Amino acid sequence: MKKGQAAMEFLMTYGWAILVVLLAIAALAYFGVLNPGRYLPASCNLPSGLACVDHKVVGGADSEVVLVIRNGMGENLDPFNVSVEGCTSADGPVEAIEGLSDGEEEIITISCTEDLSGTKFSGDITVQYTKESGIDHTVTGSITSQIQ
Repeated sequence: MKKGQAAMEFLMTYGWAILVVLLAIAALAYFGVLNPGRYLPASCNLPSGLACVDHKVVGGADSEVVLVIRNGMGENLDPFNVSVEGCTSADGPVEAIEGLSDGEEEIITISCTEDLSGTKFSGDITVQYTKESGIDHTVTGSITSQIQ
């Protein structure tokens, strides 16, 4: 056997094997088995002082984002406004509540005019509040959740 023929057979054998492996990986990726977003945990994060205790995202015709936020700032926050990127309510992008006392939890429901579809929702949470000193603050957090 010539050297060139042996080298060519070697390359062809391994070339076909590599091609089969690449096709298997492509098929797994196509069917979503290798989608890392499907394995990420749900999370709701806000800066220190405010806690996102629980959250839920509902899709379909009555889409809404529900947040349970706790005030741990050590003082009352009045007024207290929350908006979620990707979810605009009929009243505007902001859900306003009268105020949030120190240590109090509030359930905030933002009804979305757009239909939240898909399996995952991800967006930024913007919270605007005024401390007892009278200074306005705006902080940003994030939410990642399965759509129910």
